[in-house]
Amino acid sequence: MITALAAAKAYAAQGSMAMPSIGAADAPKKGMDFGALVRSAMTDTLHQTRAAETKMAQQAAGKAELIDVVTAISSAEASLDTVMAVRDQVISAYQEIMRMPI
Repeated sequence: MITALAAAKAYAAQGSMAMPSIGAADAPKKGMDFGALVRSAMTDTLHQTRAAETKMAQQAAGKAELIDVVTAISSAEASLDTVMAVRDQVISAYQEIMRMPI
């Protein structure tokens, strides 16, 4: 059974993940190239996916709340969707460039 405290914690955690603040600390480093930025996003997605898998294993062992598992999976899914959308845009841009006459 999910306790009210666990649900409140999950809701608070999800709210802070849904709208990250964009500030000087979140801005890309000066001189960071696009490849490094994409690589960093993919690494973050991989870490979130592994964290979700760990939460699922903990839930199966009875050591984690279901709401924590759902929150971790939701975060990993959102991160993966973002990376996939960027990938699609990069492929589209590449295809458009290849169609340009020389």
